[in-house]
Amino acid sequence: MNIITANDLSKANMDMELPTTLYAANGHSLFWLGNTDETAFRCNTYLILDQHEAILVDPGSKQYFSQVKQRVSQIMPPEKVSGMVLCHQDPDVAASMTDWLEVNPSMRVFTTPRTQVLLPHYGRSGYPYYDVTENPVYALPSGACLKFVEAPFLHFPGAFVTYDTGARYLFSGDIWAALDLDWTLTVNSFEDHIQKMNLFHLDYMASNLAARGFLKRIENLVIDAILPQHGSILGPQHVAAALVYLRNLRCGTDIIYADIESNNGG
Repeated sequence: MNIITANDLSKANMDMELPTTLYAANGHSLFWLGNTDETAFRCNTYLILDQHEAILVDPGSKQYFSQVKQRVSQIMPPEKVSGMVLCHQDPDVAASMTDWLEVNPSMRVFTTPRTQVLLPHYGRSGYPYYDVTENPVYALPSGACLKFVEAPFLHFPGAFVTYDTGARYLFSGDIWAALDLDWTLTVNSFEDHIQKMNLFHLDYMASNLAARGFLKRIENLVIDAILPQHGSILGPQHVAAALVYLRNLRCGTDIIYADIESNNGG
């Protein structure tokens, strides 16, 4: 397989009938599995393949399970998928977990305790569970690892992101998500993309304090690309601007209770 890095993202060869390779080097590969949903809430599902270990990132809803499974089968036998990362419990992220556990009952679920307590409401419990709060680093066979960083109230109290040290990609869940009917796999103009992120962040994210607190937690990570669960991937040329966007973001309670903040300041 040819080496593919973040610098190649803007020219990724995307075919909606095939998985798209986002990174490939040293026995470590990342794929966009996506779906053909044409709504503004299009969901991104990713696959991390590291030698014999394969982990889905945000496997998605039941509606698109068959499609995601087919994309996986174009890479490897679906029953060989060994784990799934669930950044929070919303159905567009996690509802297909029960379908994947039918495919492989020993599949490990990577998530936070706050998410884990809610997942059995999808109708399945007793599955292997990896607590990313208690164990924030997961070693992969190649020597790379996954680092899990909690992101409280962005937007769920138990939300977290996943940093892949091999690719230096950040799977950001709903952080830097965007709503977009004119969707592309990667962002072209960051200035044009801001409004699409605002459509999501202003209503869903809790506050500027939550955003800045999260940025403090990831300030030592070298990030080459940001891969959200909704919207387009942010390539290396947009990472710095994305961090500034989040640092300056006023959202959620900043907007709803702006009069209280103003009165306190005055």
